[in-house]
Amino acid sequence: MAVAKSKGYDVYPISFNYHQRHSIELEGAKKIASYYGVKKHLIIETNMEAIGGSALTDEKIEVPEGDVNRHSVPPTYVPARNLIFLSYAMGYAEVLGATHVYIGVNSVDYSGYPDCRPEFIEKFQALADYATTATAVKGQKITIETPLQDLSKKDIVLLGTKLGAPFQFTHSCYKGGEKACGICDSCKLRLRGFAEAGVEDPIAYETREV
Repeated sequence: MAVAKSKGYDVYPISFNYHQRHSIELEGAKKIASYYGVKKHLIIETNMEAIGGSALTDEKIEVPEGDVNRHSVPPTYVPARNLIFLSYAMGYAEVLGATHVYIGVNSVDYSGYPDCRPEFIEKFQALADYATTATAVKGQKITIETPLQDLSKKDIVLLGTKLGAPFQFTHSCYKGGEKACGICDSCKLRLRGFAEAGVEDPIAYETREV
């Protein structure tokens, strides 16, 4: 959102309540939307708990301890999550008459999710160009923007700091407690990014292991 605002765009953020274990992130999203004074913050409910298959949507699957050097896809992967999210976003963009959809996927310091790769975004863009009246009939391209795609977590922290992003309202932990656990994949990658950037992470942790 900070990047989109820096480009001069009006922003219409979307958050998703997909019955995720860490639904506390939605409270942070509301604070961020308020911080930027958006006209409307849309929260869409889509029950991915019914599908299951992920430690983030199935209470029977434990969130594993983080491994920043992991190469396999971890159990925190939510099947087709970004495919579903982007589909909603494209529909909303058509209704708004928007020409850009921003998504914060990252393929450098991440947990190996297939729907964070540039190949996925390229394929989805090609499909999206045929999927809406705006694009297929009116010829009004809706471009998917991925400003964080090729940045390390360090570079993301530095960019956010430069743009004044409200990191104090963000929530990254997979376990969803009031304090971030500090040991899941997401926490460890975040903590390492802040440490390498030389910036103090403003949120509370149960433990800070870099």
